Amino acid sequence: MLRGAGAAAPTLVFLHEGLGSVAMWRDFPQRALAATGCSALVYSRYGYGRSDRLAAPRRPDYLHAEALCALPQLLDALDVERPVLVGHSDGASIALIHAGGAGRPVAGVVAIAPHVMVEEVAIAGIRATVRAYETTDLKQRLARYHDDPESAFRGWSDVWLSPAFRDWNIEACLPRIEAPVLAIQGRDDEYGTLEQIRRIAAAARDVDTLELADCGHSPHKDQPEAVIGAIAEFMRRTA
Repeated sequence: MLRGAGAAAPTLVFLHEGLGSVAMWRDFPQRALAATGCSALVYSRYGYGRSDRLAAPRRPDYLHAEALCALPQLLDALDVERPVLVGHSDGASIALIHAGGAGRPVAGVVAIAPHVMVEEVAIAGIRATVRAYETTDLKQRLARYHDDPESAFRGWSDVWLSPAFRDWNIEACLPRIEAPVLAIQGRDDEYGTLEQIRRIAAAARDVDTLELADCGHSPHKDQPEAVIGAIAEFMRRTA
């Protein structure tokens, strides 16, 4: 837990991407809390980073399990009430599912490169990443961040490329999100199109969107100043 200057400010809960971990956020959480005065909770989900290794293959409902079971248990254990969920990619989907389906108070959602449905560009991007994992030093690079890079990688890629996952869609939960949402997407995202955040804006009640040029699947790394500035303004508006 990182403590910010604002004692009454909500806690930013950072939910990493499908191959992410605490370390892979780099200094982004610290910069975000410095800009907002909030505290921050950053953790590696089951199967990632230094957390417990996967005991079995992931199921197609794994994002719902994280959003509706694992995340509530963590928030309760740490006495975090009305968090602002800051999610990237898989983490953004978890944030949206939690806000729309957990029946718990949420102060806001920052969805960075979210997925609300499976697009062909995502499948193509993941297949390309699998080829890189099998033919380059990607596994060795992931080993810097994960105790078991093979389990972390296959646990993500196998479920996304499975036929059972093709119909995965969380748009039904979007109208139930009562908290304000900031949805951020890079125009050059190799895993998703702008249709992702446009569908969020069309379905949820209170949504700001930010489309970033010259930006891929990691806006907080490609355009950190723009993303931090947008989060700070979002927090001022929703506080």
